[in-house]
Amino acid sequence: MAVIVSLLRGINVGGNRKIKMDDLRALYESLGLHNPKTYIQSGNVVFQAGQKDLGKLALSLNASIERTYGFRADAVLRTLTDLKAMHTANPFAARPVDPAKNLVIFLSGQLTPEHAATVCGLCLAPEEIHSDGRHLHCHFPNGMGQSKLPMAIDKNLKKLNIIGTARNWNTVLKLIEIGETLET
Repeated sequence: MAVIVSLLRGINVGGNRKIKMDDLRALYESLGLHNPKTYIQSGNVVFQAGQKDLGKLALSLNASIERTYGFRADAVLRTLTDLKAMHTANPFAARPVDPAKNLVIFLSGQLTPEHAATVCGLCLAPEEIHSDGRHLHCHFPNGMGQSKLPMAIDKNLKKLNIIGTARNWNTVLKLIEIGETLET
C-alpha cells in the first residue's frame, strides 16, 4: 500500500471551518483509508491506501468533507515518495535557512514553465520563490506576517484554477517522518 499525505486547505484557521482531528481520522477510515495519522490542527493527514489515482482520491475526500462538515476543504495529495523527492530538491538546502520561514506551497495542478515564471516573478527581495511546477518553495527571511506575496500567489493560482496550500519546512519534515513510520 502507498503512503499518502493529504494537505487540507483552510481548516481550523482563525476559528473557522473547524474539524477535530479525531473526527478527521474517523472520516478517512470510513473511506477505506488505513492508519490515518494527523499532525497539528491544520489538516495534515498521513495514511496508507491502495488507491493509485490521487486526483480521484482528492475528489472523494473533498466531497466527503463537504457532505460531513458543510464546507469545502480542498485536499492536495502527495505520496511519501513525492515528499522525499521534494525534500531532496529543496532549493534552500545549500544554505542555512530558518525552516519556519521556508514555506512550501503544494499545488493541486502542474504549472507550465511560463506560469511558474510569472508566479516567481511576483517576488521582491529579500523574499525568494522557486517552482518545480508542482510546488512553490518560498523563503520569507522577515517572516510572512507583512508579506504581500502569499495573496499575490493565491490570486494568480486562482486564475489558473489551481489550489495551493502552504506548510512550513518543519511541518514537511514531520510529515515525512510520520510517513516513514507507515512504510511497510
